[in-house]
Amino acid sequence: MEKTHFLAGLSACAGLMACGSVSAQSTVSIYGLIDAAVEHVTNVGPNDQGLTRMPALTGSGPSRLGFRGTEDLGGGLKTVFALETGFSPDTGVANQGGRAFGRQAFVGLSGAWGTVSLGRQYTMLFFSILDADILGPNLYSSGSLDSYIPNARADNAIAYRGTFSGLTLGATYSLGRDSVNAGPSPAGTNCAGENASDNKACRGWSALVKYDASNWGSALAVDEIRGGPGAFAGLTSSAMTDRRVSANGYVKLGGVKLAGGLVRRHNGASPTNGKSDLWYLGAAYNLTPTLLIDGEIFSLRFKGSANKAHLASIRATYSLSRRTAVYATAGAIQNKGTLALSVSGGQPGSAPAPGGSQSGVAFGVRHSF
Repeated sequence: MEKTHFLAGLSACAGLMACGSVSAQSTVSIYGLIDAAVEHVTNVGPNDQGLTRMPALTGSGPSRLGFRGTEDLGGGLKTVFALETGFSPDTGVANQGGRAFGRQAFVGLSGAWGTVSLGRQYTMLFFSILDADILGPNLYSSGSLDSYIPNARADNAIAYRGTFSGLTLGATYSLGRDSVNAGPSPAGTNCAGENASDNKACRGWSALVKYDASNWGSALAVDEIRGGPGAFAGLTSSAMTDRRVSANGYVKLGGVKLAGGLVRRHNGASPTNGKSDLWYLGAAYNLTPTLLIDGEIFSLRFKGSANKAHLASIRATYSLSRRTAVYATAGAIQNKGTLALSVSGGQPGSAPAPGGSQSGVAFGVRHSF
């Protein structure tokens, strides 16, 4: 009996030592962002009514909770992973079509040669526009004109990205870009793919070339998604594709950052009105160490059509600490033709009448951890 207890204790001790050895070479961190705002949008619907609400999708940025980590495997090789969920701060429900980890869910291997990862993850369109789109996923920004831009992710994706002396190369390939039926929207477009009867259905790919110097940078990316039976947004056949080509750049001049770019789109689901250009130009300036002023103008034009939209937005962010900030943001949009895009990308249900104008203003607080 004493020998049995001794061996059991020795085994437990060895297990603890092994766990200690692994944990010494591994790191796991919990992080997140909570961003809540109150906004007022004018001229909603055919009766031009005003709407005051707490938006569910974004304020100055989308709320999220994540887990990420690495394990050192030796010889310069590491395991990497990320699990990140998006949620609505107004109600606490999960975003991205109700996925448990809708923003990111991947595991991979990383070394001096770059990172290869598998799972739900960003496409290269996201990384291409990250430094040039000044306002990013702000309430009034590029996502108001093209909601795919802040939602450029793919299920079932194989990704590679590596940076070498300022040059970043990357690519993704998705075997089934979106398995959630919660649309039609970028949060769920009912295009699961991985179908033996149609091996092209719902595939997606992207590629990136990006260069960053000390005070300037530029990027070029291509992002293409393919349709499939039952998919939303008109992409009901695997012969149909929706492609975006992104070209942009930025420069830092003293305390000012200037940036601009173009997203050229060819949407095969709309053969008569499927080609469009989205131009943007923005600037950011730290007026004081704690006060950031940034803004952007956008122009969306459809080729061979009277449909177009122009959006202007500005934001002021005051940092109360390294992690907490308050902000105010305002935007205005003018639609032409039959377009009825809302100034706000914060939540569906605020579109104006076709061809109408609209403005919005919001005040919020943001805390990161």
